[in-house]
Amino acid sequence: MNTAVERALSGPLVVGVDGSAPSLRAVDWAADEAVLRGVPLRLVYACLWERYEGAALARDIGRPTALPLAQDVAGAAAERARVRHPDLKVTADVVFEEPEYALVREGRHASALVVGTRGRSGIAEMLLGSVSLAVAARADCPVIVLRGSHDNRATPPVRRRVVVGVGEDVKESAAVGFAVAEARRRGVTLEAVRAWRCPAHESTDHPLMSGEPASLHEERAAEELEAALRDVPADIDVRRRTVEGHAGRVLLAASHEADLLVVGARRREGHFGLQLGRVAHAALHHSACPVAVVPQQA
Repeated sequence: MNTAVERALSGPLVVGVDGSAPSLRAVDWAADEAVLRGVPLRLVYACLWERYEGAALARDIGRPTALPLAQDVAGAAAERARVRHPDLKVTADVVFEEPEYALVREGRHASALVVGTRGRSGIAEMLLGSVSLAVAARADCPVIVLRGSHDNRATPPVRRRVVVGVGEDVKESAAVGFAVAEARRRGVTLEAVRAWRCPAHESTDHPLMSGEPASLHEERAAEELEAALRDVPADIDVRRRTVEGHAGRVLLAASHEADLLVVGARRREGHFGLQLGRVAHAALHHSACPVAVVPQQA
């Protein structure tokens, strides 16, 4: 068994915490997910600002030093998870480092990372937040971002559906494999969606040709969808959908009826910067449910 498979099966589920409401929601959801997976839950509080400025500022205003404050945040989050699931193995750690770097490093040994939509920073409030986006774009393991207005829980399922977006490259889809496992854990339907588009230059108004180009594109999409699902076990309830339209918009519409939206993200060897793609980026910013971004080596 290779290292990636071993990590996926037994590695801890890591959740980033910072004391904010979104991160506490992530703790609740991650605790449920860890129980589903049968793996330990690891909470990580990472903050570079407190490492360099917290202690001095605390002395100026007569407050405790940064370390006890950080440990209080991590400890309270760990206690929250233990109350929710008393039998779950929970550990917590404080790391004085940029949160995105700390969490990406943690992801090397994790089965998955779970983060909230935003942290305490005002700048992060304006974006996805920035930490969640950076982690989803760089981590070596699946990253689940707690978007949407669902209750703070992974179980029991609310919509009873896991949706996965299927792209053009169907040689091997880590996203499909991840979605299959999540649907099985929850005992829900797996909805595989393949969006397709008919290029404008192929359209025609001739009455004898009308609809032919579109039908060819739809047939190709259906074939690609079947190829992507060829190894799905027979005990999984699968719903197949081919939908005309932009993949991002199609998946965002599907997210309103899902407990989890799963999308893939290409990781290219030697490539630096954010590696997400337009579909994953749109899902992270606008999905109506939690989003799992699953890395796929190009």
